[in-house]
Amino acid sequence: MILLSTTKAMPLWAIIPFVLMLLCIALGPLFFEHWWEKNKNKLLVSLILGIPVAGYLIAQGLTGDLKHQMLFDYVPFIILLGALFVITGGIHLKGDIQAKPWINTSFLGIGAILASFMGTTGAAMLLIRPVIRTNSERKFKVHTILFFIAIVANAGGLLTPLGDPPLFLLYLKGAEFSWFFHMVPEWALVNALLLLIYFIADTYYYKKEPLENIKFDKTNVEPLGLSGNINFIFLAGVVASVAFLNKQYLPIMAESNWAGFIREGSIVSMAVLSLLFTKKPIREANKFSWGPILEVAFLFLGIFLTMIPALRYLSENSNSLGISSNAQFYYATGSLSAFLDNAPTALAFYNLALGMNDGSVVEGVRYVAGIDEMILTAICLSSVFFGAMTYIGNGPNFMVKAIAEENKIKMPSFFGYMIKFSLIVLLPVYILVQLIFL
Repeated sequence: MILLSTTKAMPLWAIIPFVLMLLCIALGPLFFEHWWEKNKNKLLVSLILGIPVAGYLIAQGLTGDLKHQMLFDYVPFIILLGALFVITGGIHLKGDIQAKPWINTSFLGIGAILASFMGTTGAAMLLIRPVIRTNSERKFKVHTILFFIAIVANAGGLLTPLGDPPLFLLYLKGAEFSWFFHMVPEWALVNALLLLIYFIADTYYYKKEPLENIKFDKTNVEPLGLSGNINFIFLAGVVASVAFLNKQYLPIMAESNWAGFIREGSIVSMAVLSLLFTKKPIREANKFSWGPILEVAFLFLGIFLTMIPALRYLSENSNSLGISSNAQFYYATGSLSAFLDNAPTALAFYNLALGMNDGSVVEGVRYVAGIDEMILTAICLSSVFFGAMTYIGNGPNFMVKAIAEENKIKMPSFFGYMIKFSLIVLLPVYILVQLIFL
């Protein structure tokens, strides 16, 4: 957590670099597409905004906040994402089967399960190209990509800290690995409803397909095949590292700062083994490159640096912001997760809830990671689900969109995505979740 000290209160203006960083992420791809697509420019923006914040924190005597945020939050965060990216990049699923509604729905359902155990990014990158190949003979396929983003790249990743970046950050704050499994009912309801809606929509569009497309789809079939299976061993190693290499099972990790990196050392070793034992043609078939993970590392360097004053401000002013109920946390976290990145948003509202806790224990309330369990649940649900409301809500969204467009699939614009899909399909489902569970 952000360490509170005896220094003076954090001024509101100190969060300006954080706001500018998030605005760059939201608006850069829209207005400066060619300049923004270069990773070196993303790193430049992160450094320009982040270094002055680091200097200000040091000058204010908040070196401890800076050290904790970067060493014990940012580094583990990037190591986990990087390892999942490397390992899943060594698993290749090939083939082209018939694009019938039940087959497409099965693809998305499998993705919803895989997302919690290999990350939304890993599951999305593993399945998006086979889904596109399977539907290459069909005329109507944009809706498939939209539901893929919602289910595989977002809602499916709710059940473990591996599933989605905000969950891993909250795991680092003290929520146990197994705690996230209690959200199975919410995960099941959202994914079941989205799969049902998708099946109905895909059946409708399948009946509208030109007859020659259906005939060609039936004759142009290539059986599915999986290569790079050894990487499932390394993936299991990452899961075991996150689940069992923590303070609960290894008390030494709480006694020494550097011993706390035992987990990260194990995760890195799994990624190295993947690089050593995966045949080069498999990664080439996946069009594997370091660009996407470098983009994440560079952007989140700036986010993690500039968000320190924002997190501290929320902790210091938590009781005056008027957000206290489970539903308020759900919609406030969700609203920002949709238009900003969901990982820092979840961390910001966790800090807000932490600041509300004055150390007293309320009878009948269970605390997880230092806050009310129901509030933590609301933050988890909304940050994961609402990340699908826009292209910029979660990292894999734009990656899936870019791959689809590379394959000549005309995707909706930023606002078109919201108007034609997320507001009319996703939002009603998310409101239902709040009404039932919160």
